[in-house]
Amino acid sequence: MTLATAATDPVTERSSFWKRRVVGPIVGQLRQGITADKVAITIALGFVLALFPILGATTLLCALAALFLKLNQPVIQMVNYVTYPLQLLLLIPFYRAGDTLFSRPHLPLSIPLLFERFRADVPKFLQDFGMIAVRGIVVWLLVAPLLAAALFYLLRPGLRALERKVAR
Repeated sequence: MTLATAATDPVTERSSFWKRRVVGPIVGQLRQGITADKVAITIALGFVLALFPILGATTLLCALAALFLKLNQPVIQMVNYVTYPLQLLLLIPFYRAGDTLFSRPHLPLSIPLLFERFRADVPKFLQDFGMIAVRGIVVWLLVAPLLAAALFYLLRPGLRALERKVAR
C-alpha cells in the first residue's frame, strides 16, 4: 500500500481517527500519571451517562460527574460523544421498557405525530410524552449502575496492562 493509497483508505482513516481521538487521549492520561482505575471509571461513567434517555442532557451530566468525582473532562466527554449513536438507538427501547415496567400503553413515537400532538395541545403533549421520558429514565436508573460496574471491571485489566506498558 502506497502512502497515497493509505491516505484515502477508509480502514486506515478509521483506525487513525480511533487512535488519534480515542486511544491517544487515554494513553496521554496514563502518561500524565492518572491511574488505570481512574481512567476505567471515567470511561464507564461516560458511557453510561451518555445513554441517558433525554437528548441534550448527557454533556451536562458528564461534565457534572467529572467535576464532582474529579474525573478527566476531555476523556468523559470524548466517551460521551463516541457513544451518541448508541444513545439514539436506545431511546425508544428505554421508553418502551418504561411503559412496560409501569404497565402503560405504548404511545406511537413517530416524528410527524409528535409534532401534530404538540401543536394540538402542548400541556397534554408534555403530560403524555413527559411521562414516557420519566419512565425511560427509571429504566435507565435501574440499568446504569449494573452497566457501569460491568464496564469498569471489564476495562480495568486492559487499562492496567496499558498503564504498565506506558510506564516502561
